[in-house]
Amino acid sequence: MRKQHYMTEAERFKLEAYMEAGKSVAWIARELGFCRQTIYNELKRGAYVHTCEWWDEVRYSADKGQQIHDYNQTGKGRALKIGKDFAYARFLEEKCMGIQADGSIDKCKRYSPAAAVAAARADGFRLSICTTTFYSYIHKGVFLRLSVKDLWEEPKKKRSYEKVQRNAHPQLPGIQERGEEAGARKEPGHWEMDLIIGKARTKPCLLTLYERMRREYLTFKLPDKRAASVRAVFDQMERSMGKQAFREKFKSITTDNGSEFLEYDLLVKSVYGGERFQVWYCHPYSAWEKGGVECYNRMARRWFPKGTDFTKVTEKRIAEFQEWINGYPRKVLDWKTPMAA
Repeated sequence: MRKQHYMTEAERFKLEAYMEAGKSVAWIARELGFCRQTIYNELKRGAYVHTCEWWDEVRYSADKGQQIHDYNQTGKGRALKIGKDFAYARFLEEKCMGIQADGSIDKCKRYSPAAAVAAARADGFRLSICTTTFYSYIHKGVFLRLSVKDLWEEPKKKRSYEKVQRNAHPQLPGIQERGEEAGARKEPGHWEMDLIIGKARTKPCLLTLYERMRREYLTFKLPDKRAASVRAVFDQMERSMGKQAFREKFKSITTDNGSEFLEYDLLVKSVYGGERFQVWYCHPYSAWEKGGVECYNRMARRWFPKGTDFTKVTEKRIAEFQEWINGYPRKVLDWKTPMAA
């Protein structure tokens, strides 16, 4: 007798033919290479009632047996780890879809699957699935409301970049001169800076600052992208914070070679005299050298897509965005928020 777990479709049709020919179960079992119990089980699986002219009789259908077999196979496999924890599933759905406490949906406040899992863990749920499993469930359609189209983006493979050694402005301090304390992210007070440009032929834009150690993110609405407007932000902060507090918070800034940042002597000049911080300039076409602020700017585009007219964006909306992003859990902070770091 050969070892075989399941009867094939062809063998089921042979079984049907043998039964119609009046062969015994023992004979069929020997012919097909199964034990008699397997034949009895298969006959029970494919049984149906055939109505004759004067009586009803139970017969075997290979098609029915195969259909039931195929359906049973769909129930195989390991049970979902998420099980029947509907509260946990609903929490993950609401975070990734941007559903708020009042039931409204704010797509700008959607969490990534990784951040949603971390938020659930912080919220006290005993069950926890890994991010890979969560993505797998989304792709398989496990959730009733959440699908791939609800995600901002899927994980991307890290790209390798070719380092450009040429400085766009050799007379200005380049990033290669930046000290270890700023590059190693072990000391607070070292920032990255960039601009988010608005709709074409409009002047207002956003100045963004990213703290390399604590991952704090600051946004300021500028009337235009002139260097004087950028300096005005730091002048106002320095006056409101005071000389000592400002210099403790802002020790250095890494930025690109945009014209709005190139007035170095004026940018670093303190309103109290002397220099207020150091500025380091990235190599041209090397946005990855200030990747932190670039990453946060990409998240900012969820709230302010390309083509946004910042003349119509209120300070309240910008403050709401800044509060949200600084309350967003970060993997690099062990899923704490920049506010709590």
